[in-house]
Amino acid sequence: MDKQEEELKKIEKMMSNANFWQKDQGEISRLNQQSALLREKIDLWQKLHQETEEAKLLAEMAFEEDDEPTLQEVDDQVDRLEEEIKGLEFQSLLGDADDKRNAILAINAGAGGTEAQDWVEMLFRMYIRWSEDKGMKVHVLDYLPGDEAGIKNATFTVTGPYAYGYLKSEHGIHRMVRISPFDATGRRHTSFASVSVLPEVDTDIMIEIDEKDLRIDTYRASGPGGQHVNKTSSAVRITHLPTGTVAQCQNEKSQHRNKEMAMKVLRSKLYEIEKGKLEQKKQEMHQSQKDIAWGSQIRSYVFNPYRMVKDHRTDVEVGNVDAVMDGGIDLFIDAYLWIK
Repeated sequence: MDKQEEELKKIEKMMSNANFWQKDQGEISRLNQQSALLREKIDLWQKLHQETEEAKLLAEMAFEEDDEPTLQEVDDQVDRLEEEIKGLEFQSLLGDADDKRNAILAINAGAGGTEAQDWVEMLFRMYIRWSEDKGMKVHVLDYLPGDEAGIKNATFTVTGPYAYGYLKSEHGIHRMVRISPFDATGRRHTSFASVSVLPEVDTDIMIEIDEKDLRIDTYRASGPGGQHVNKTSSAVRITHLPTGTVAQCQNEKSQHRNKEMAMKVLRSKLYEIEKGKLEQKKQEMHQSQKDIAWGSQIRSYVFNPYRMVKDHRTDVEVGNVDAVMDGGIDLFIDAYLWIK
């Protein structure tokens, strides 16, 4: 906690300076949020430290008096404290500036045809289950159904504390091996899907976009939806011409709302590009994470001839594939953050 306390003191000292309040409101808001977050962490750490000391004292007294019920009570309290301290220690791994932000995920089918599109739908469901288990909200921005089954691509936001910090470990190629239910001959198929994870840009980060640099196309939404879907050109695709970056949204009821959500995704993508330019060396070190290239999978999900999910970056293996597909990916996330 010493590092957090030092950082908090620096911010408080800066905010006590009269000249500080002449800064723009965005900077003031950002520092206020940062200060509140650090204060919350420090207060929680101090609370846990105090409870640990009290439990230690109570255990010593109960041991001297051979008080079994109190010793059992202390044992339960220690188990709870261990879990809370472990969670706080794990949060210390999420120290990057973007980790606390919401996440934008895009899943795209790769090689494998209908099988790959079914794989996208399975991954989509996996992340929804994980988000629900964490109490986070999922909002679908774009959704293109497959020709026969599954999903060709889906873009959605995950809203909750440290959503990006946790889910950034999922960025890359996900490979599935199974006997395809779409193959009448019962052959084993290998399919790929790419998962792209971006931090959602908050209003305190200014990304200037010149309207002249944008091409905005409208088209009829193709996915399931309300009464306007497939009847009016409410879906919006925005192309940032200087970079070729594309963002689209079709799941909102109005063209105005679709444009608003597409612009949010575009800002996040452009922010990621600018961030990459500033961190070129780091980008080169983690090239395998940044680039999406078939054959460089980060994780394999094998349903046949054996059942196992293996993360190739951490060598973590899980035999219960069904539990993983139901959102049980914490083991992979934890291992990635520890070695990062």
